[in-house]
Amino acid sequence: MVTANPFLVNMGPQHPSTHGVLRLRLVLDGEKVLNVEPVLGYLHSSKEKLQEEHTYLQTVPITDRMDYLAAMSNNLGVALAIEKLAGIEAPERAQYLRVIMAELQRVASHCFAQAVFLQDLGAWGGPLMYFLREREQVLDIFEMVCGARLTYNYIRPGGVSQDVPPEFLPAVHGFLATFPKKLDEYEGLLTKNEILRARTVGVGVISRELALSAGFSGPMLRGSGVDWDLRKQDPYCVYDRFAFDVPLGHVGDCYDRFMVRFYEIRESLRILHQALEQLPPGEWKTPVPIVIRPPAGEAFQLIESPRGMLGYYLVSDGGAAPWRFHVRAPSFLNLGALNEMLVGSTVADVVAIVGSIDIVMGEVDR
Repeated sequence: MVTANPFLVNMGPQHPSTHGVLRLRLVLDGEKVLNVEPVLGYLHSSKEKLQEEHTYLQTVPITDRMDYLAAMSNNLGVALAIEKLAGIEAPERAQYLRVIMAELQRVASHCFAQAVFLQDLGAWGGPLMYFLREREQVLDIFEMVCGARLTYNYIRPGGVSQDVPPEFLPAVHGFLATFPKKLDEYEGLLTKNEILRARTVGVGVISRELALSAGFSGPMLRGSGVDWDLRKQDPYCVYDRFAFDVPLGHVGDCYDRFMVRFYEIRESLRILHQALEQLPPGEWKTPVPIVIRPPAGEAFQLIESPRGMLGYYLVSDGGAAPWRFHVRAPSFLNLGALNEMLVGSTVADVVAIVGSIDIVMGEVDR
């Protein structure tokens, strides 16, 4: 029963150090959510329009600033789209290096997602610092390769900016040797924790039908039991050469989304083992001119980023800059069913549900 005086509460705008600058206008009856209106745009910087004023190579570092927790994935997506548009093919070694970087990025991104989700639920201290500690090891590897820890500009049209240094392979092997045991420990500590389960099981349920109709992808879609992963369904780079499983949820609640990301980390480690074993020698880049002028036409490229299907749509008029540059951002689409997810829940559940989406507002407000 609804009281006679429902009231409006603004949750946010949040600081960028949390999930980004997202504002939710909640209509409440006591603690119960009657309606929600997401308000976006606080981080908008016209990245897509800016890309149309830059050469194709200059567009790559701007993509770092969209999903800044998965910049390698953004670099990969735009590089593949430019290569498709311009008829460029990267060498085999570069293809393997791209996969290695993309899966290391997935591990780092999911570690961060799990850390801040647990923090949202009130688990300060241990779990947060554990996952961030493992993420730091990946960032150390990225810094070794390209000198940066957040915005990399490493994967570029034609291949990568430079070959990996001699200490790279031992560092990745060392990470792969130690991380699985820590994951086992975290799984034992967290997955059956009574407080975690009370806050997540049956909360924010997304049905299979809603997930599909809302255009969800990534862990949001797979958490609802939909077996769809572009690395399997439409392989790019050399993903068709690796054996890995696609973790799925069964209920579509916050707990399932948490567990899907947990097991996706394990599958990324499987891919990394195989990619390192198969890594061929040879060239790491196909020479491309500083100013690429693709023939008039269009190209669209999808990849599986940590947050879902990330797509780049480019239109060329034969000039040095894209005539049209558009991004299919998974974070934006994953926010599309907030009303269905939040109405009927409590304010405390809102925090858990939004945290389980793993949004990056730099990708939404682009």
